[in-house]
Amino acid sequence: MKLDSNNHSVFLMHYHLVLVVKYRRNVIDDTISDYAKDKFVSLSKNYNIELVEWNHDIDHVHILFKAHPNTELSKFINAYKSASSRLIKKEFPLVQKKLWKEMFWSRSFCLLTTGGSPIEVVKKYIENQGMK
Repeated sequence: MKLDSNNHSVFLMHYHLVLVVKYRRNVIDDTISDYAKDKFVSLSKNYNIELVEWNHDIDHVHILFKAHPNTELSKFINAYKSASSRLIKKEFPLVQKKLWKEMFWSRSFCLLTTGGSPIEVVKKYIENQGMK
């Protein structure tokens, strides 16, 4: 396993983000998904975030990414949602017919931490540490 590092720490932090289109409108096709993905990649560089995997359905996207421990995830997610929402609606007029207000994404999102080991394995490892 290859770990990431900075000046003072070593880490490997993966996150699974799910973003849903406002009102669950069926507007995401391959072209819009690719556009949204490109915007994610370009903005993520400013936040020490690296895209690992991206996939979409017609009304939501799944994003797997790595981040540094000091990354302000909610700031990044809100900045991404705001910027991509504005740009998608500008670039794809068809979307405006289905989403007449300014937002493309729902206000809420799902963010899950992921890792190499199941939680139960980590719990058992921690339980078995210390004095015997």
